[in-house]
Amino acid sequence: MCRTVELRQAVLARNDDGARELRAELAARGTVVVNLLSSPGSGKTALLEAELGLARARGVPVAALTADLATENDARRLARSGAPVKQVLTDGLCHLETAMLREHLAGWLPPDTRLLFVENVGNLVCPASYDLGESLRVVLASVTEGEDKPLKYPTAFGLANLVLVTKADLAVAAEFDEAAFLASVARVNPGVEVLFTSVRTGQGAGVLLDRALAVLDGAEAHRPVMAGAPGHGHSPGHPHAHGPDEGHHHGDDGAHAHPHAPVAERS
Repeated sequence: MCRTVELRQAVLARNDDGARELRAELAARGTVVVNLLSSPGSGKTALLEAELGLARARGVPVAALTADLATENDARRLARSGAPVKQVLTDGLCHLETAMLREHLAGWLPPDTRLLFVENVGNLVCPASYDLGESLRVVLASVTEGEDKPLKYPTAFGLANLVLVTKADLAVAAEFDEAAFLASVARVNPGVEVLFTSVRTGQGAGVLLDRALAVLDGAEAHRPVMAGAPGHGHSPGHPHAHGPDEGHHHGDDGAHAHPHAPVAERS
């Protein structure tokens, strides 16, 4: 058991070193990476396709890399946006690592890319531990997945800079308890921004793009204080700075937000 733990720590430490290097390299060329995590079937691909289309319409140089164990279905869907897209087949691996990302970006990523969206493997366990050199980590959960999802996967939700609730148009049919979900998020990630979206109705359209562009323009991504949830850990590449007493309000469009405050830069 000790050897297993030590090996895992060594793997994560090596990955974090690579992530810091990749982040610095991409920042030097003016590119921000957005890492998207969710369970399978959350609507992540549909949302990303819509956001890529909006980015293209606004003239934002954007690209996407999508990872799956098999098939190129998601890449074909995302390519309909007109953005450069690349599929990564992990051949059974349940997550992406920095070295894999670097390998697939080499010789492919257009030099003028300002936003790179990485659609991670559909899994809320393994991907949560790996920093990919992202500047914004987003976790998605659909209203059909249950209000206690954040409590079941505290590391994934606890390290999120932004939580997006998808398929909001199905909330009534799914008997989704919004208050219970927000309470679950608050337990593992106090003060994190939670926004509601629906690709079908257009609710929350552009919120992901807007947050990414804000980081590109110099805004620091939200880094919350980790809550002491059971089994909750964090990767060395993700410092945290917001306290549980920061405000959280309900916007006019039904979305939830909190005021951003300066936070420490990743080390």
